[in-house]
Amino acid sequence: LEAAEAAALANGLADRIVFHRELSTAVTLPERADVIVADLRGCLPLFESLIPTFIDARERFLAPGGTIIPLRDTLHVAPIESSEIYRPFEEPWLRNDLGLELGFGRDRVVNQWVNARARPEDLLASPKPWVTLDFSTITSPHVDRVLEWRPERPGTLHGFLVWFDAELAEGIGFSSGPHAPELVYHSAFFPVENAVDVGVDDRIALRLAANLIGGKYVWRWETTVGAGTPGPAPRVVVKQSTFHALDLKTASLRKRNAASIPTLSEKGRADRAILERMDGRRSLEEIAREVCARFPGVFPRWEDALARAGELAARYGED
Repeated sequence: LEAAEAAALANGLADRIVFHRELSTAVTLPERADVIVADLRGCLPLFESLIPTFIDARERFLAPGGTIIPLRDTLHVAPIESSEIYRPFEEPWLRNDLGLELGFGRDRVVNQWVNARARPEDLLASPKPWVTLDFSTITSPHVDRVLEWRPERPGTLHGFLVWFDAELAEGIGFSSGPHAPELVYHSAFFPVENAVDVGVDDRIALRLAANLIGGKYVWRWETTVGAGTPGPAPRVVVKQSTFHALDLKTASLRKRNAASIPTLSEKGRADRAILERMDGRRSLEEIAREVCARFPGVFPRWEDALARAGELAARYGED
């Protein structure tokens, strides 16, 4: 933001641009905008609070007939064979040169997706569209859909590649997929728990779901591999989720329960004491010295209290 302000000043536009040092959801504008430009993606567009933020901006900021850039993102999925991408999900967890037993950690590893760059020849079948996020009409951040493929060649199913094609405006866009030039965005690789040999007569089904919970996405993917025609039960059915990779302790879950009756820790009481003293009459040094004397277990030195007071002032203090 400082660079943008400097650029506006250097080019004689400082009186024509208003900068807001705030999240867009906390900003109120005096008039609606003709154009909204935003790039809030991570590796995938389903990233943190991107969609709720877009919806809020569209509903509160955009003038009738206005334009949103990007216009839409379409996510594609394909089953892939890539021992190179899959190797970190097996080594050192299942085998390593040190003779260590690390299998206990693999459950967490295989329930995470990673950034990856695959080659077109890694695909076992043609990609299929999973969802199109039209930012001019979208209303929900959640997606849950099933896709099916017939392998186009025999191979080993290591997981699924997910990428997006962005349409910035009509006819203008880019792709993060394996057929496109490498960009700042990569694809996402969702591993299967154990690699599966597949043939052209098999049927691969994937139920892929993304749910926004507390500002973070929880991903679930259920893989089914079996005969392509009705008959015997599938030989592989595996359910995976990033929920299993979270570092969630029982005590932490209990604190988040709606029926929980919370009490402040000593650190919480120290923060409250700092905030209560931000009354427009004390300097940060005065606040820090008072709180340090009151909470020596939290702040061994007054400089430690000053650092924390500065953090809270930057976050909650008025300009």
